[in-house]
Amino acid sequence: MNKFRVIRWCVCMLLLLAGISAYAQDNVIDEVVWVVGDEAILKSDVENERLNAQYENRHFDGDPYCVIPEELAVQKLFLHQAELDSVVVSDQDVIQEVERRISWLTEQIGSREKMEEYYNKTYTQIREMLRENVRDGKTVQEMQMKIVGDIKLTPAEVRNYFNKLPQDSIPFVPTQVEVQIITQEPKISEQEIERVKAQLREYADRVNKGETSFSTLARFYSEDPGTARRGGEGGFTGRGALVPEFANVVFNLTDTKKVSKVFETEFGFHIAQLIEKRGDRVNYRHILLRPKVDQKDIDAALARLDSIADDIRKEKFSFDDAATWISMDKDTRNNHGLLANPQSNTSRFEMQELAGLVSQDVAKVVEGMQIGEISKPFTMINSSGKQVCAIVKLKNRIDGHKATITEDYQRLKAMVTSKRSEEKLQKWIVDKQKNTYVRISPKWRNCEFKYPGWIKR
Repeated sequence: MNKFRVIRWCVCMLLLLAGISAYAQDNVIDEVVWVVGDEAILKSDVENERLNAQYENRHFDGDPYCVIPEELAVQKLFLHQAELDSVVVSDQDVIQEVERRISWLTEQIGSREKMEEYYNKTYTQIREMLRENVRDGKTVQEMQMKIVGDIKLTPAEVRNYFNKLPQDSIPFVPTQVEVQIITQEPKISEQEIERVKAQLREYADRVNKGETSFSTLARFYSEDPGTARRGGEGGFTGRGALVPEFANVVFNLTDTKKVSKVFETEFGFHIAQLIEKRGDRVNYRHILLRPKVDQKDIDAALARLDSIADDIRKEKFSFDDAATWISMDKDTRNNHGLLANPQSNTSRFEMQELAGLVSQDVAKVVEGMQIGEISKPFTMINSSGKQVCAIVKLKNRIDGHKATITEDYQRLKAMVTSKRSEEKLQKWIVDKQKNTYVRISPKWRNCEFKYPGWIKR
C-alpha cells in the first residue's frame, strides 16, 4: 500500500469512527457510510446511484439504501483486485460510453440545464462523475471475465443440467423467425447530389470566414442525430471505430480553425472539423447531409424488386442466388441474405428483437408471413440510415415453446455458462470478504445483505 493510499485509508477510518461529516467534491456536507479496504463509500455515492436508477427505471429487490451500498462494496472488491492484476480499460471505450450516457440523460431529463439541476452538479462535474462510473464499471467487467475465465461445457453437461430442471423451471422460448432479405437502393440524381455538396460547401465557407460556428450549423442542420445535439462533436475516437472514408479525413486534419472538403461515406456526405488529437485518438465535429430520394426513383426500385420476387416464385433463380448477386445489403449478401442476430450469434430473432435490431418495417412484414413466402416490396431505413427498398423471405418460424435440448441447445448452453460464471463470482466475493477490512456505519447496518460476510462477528 503506497503512502497516499495509507493516508486516504486513515482519513476514511477517522471519519467513520468519529461519526463526523466530510466535504464532498461538490462542497455539500457528505458522510462516509462504508469503508471497504482503504476505499470509502459516501452517502453521495449512494444517492447518485439511486438517481441514475430512477432514470433507468431500475427496481431494487429490497431497500435501495441497503442494496446500493452493498453493490458498491462488491465493486470495490473487484476494483482492488483489478489494480493488483493491472487490469485496464481503453480511454476510447470510456469516452464513447460517457457520450452515449450524456446524450441519453439529456434527452430523458429534457436539457443540459435540467440535468444540472437534477444532479445538483455542473455539466463538467456530471461528465466527470459518469467518466469515473463508466471506467469503474468496465474495469469490473474485465476483472470478472478474468476471474470466470473460459468456461468450456460438453453437450453431456448441458443435457444433464436440462434433465435436472423442474418442469416449472424450464424456460419458455418465444416465437422466433429466420429471415432473408434483398435490398435495392433507389437511384439518386446527380442534381440532388450536387445540391447537397453545394450546401455543405456553403456551410464550410461560412465557418472558414468566421461568420458562424461549426457547432451551431451542426445543431441546426446535421442529419446525424447522435452528434447533432452536441454541435456535431463525435468525442475522442480511435481510427478503428470509424468507417475508413471518414477516418481518412478526420485523422488527416491538422488545423482546428479550418473545415474539411466535402467527402462521402455510406451514410451520406460530410464536412468535418478537428477539435483535438491525443495520440491515436481524435475528437472532431461533423455535419452529415443525405441526398433526398425522389419518389419516382423509389417506385422504380420497388418495381424492380417486384419483378425479382416474381422470377424467384417462378423458380427462374433462387432467393439465395438473388441475395448473393443482386442485393445491395453488404451485411447479408455474403450469407445468402440471411439476417444475423448480434445478441445471440445465431440467425434466430424473437419478433421484438427483429424490430429493435433490424427494422420495425421488416418485423411488420414478417409477422403475417408463412414459411417460404416472399413478401411484396417495401421501403425501410437500413443500418446506415438510408431509405432503401426491400423484399424478405421467411425462411423459418419456430413457434413459442418450452425449451428442448434439440431445438434450443445454444440457449440452454448459455444458461449453464451463465450459472457457472455466477457461481464462480459469488465464491470469489465470499472468499475476498474474508480477507478484506470492512467497516459499516451503525445506522447503515440494519440490512439483509446478499453476502452476509460484511459484518464480521
